[in-house]
Amino acid sequence: MQYTVALFGETEKGNLNCAYHCRNLAELAHHLGEPPHSECQGLQFAIQSLLYNCQVIFFRVMEEGFSQEDYLFGLQCLKEGKKFPKITALGLPGVGDRSIIEATTPLCASHNSILILTERDLYDYLTGR
Repeated sequence: MQYTVALFGETEKGNLNCAYHCRNLAELAHHLGEPPHSECQGLQFAIQSLLYNCQVIFFRVMEEGFSQEDYLFGLQCLKEGKKFPKITALGLPGVGDRSIIEATTPLCASHNSILILTERDLYDYLTGR
């Protein structure tokens, strides 16, 4: 069984509002390049997922953790998309925003998938920061 992880993050190249289906590190590097700065975690999560033999569906966002429109667009695409494989996990590194995290609930429920957050993001979500 092939696992699929959907991730969001900031990258140096690639189109916004576009899903990149990557099966290996070469595809990831070709489509998205490098993280624009050291605080970005989306590509790091994608690399880890690929190294564990998972497929990655990656949505590039303008600013990791803050581009609410980009996150909601990607979540809507995943919710409506028949062309995507079943999502095993959904990763939102850098996101502590309550409205974005709560928008993942229907998607996670329909795919029976888990939500991946960092400790910092979970703290922000729980404390409303």
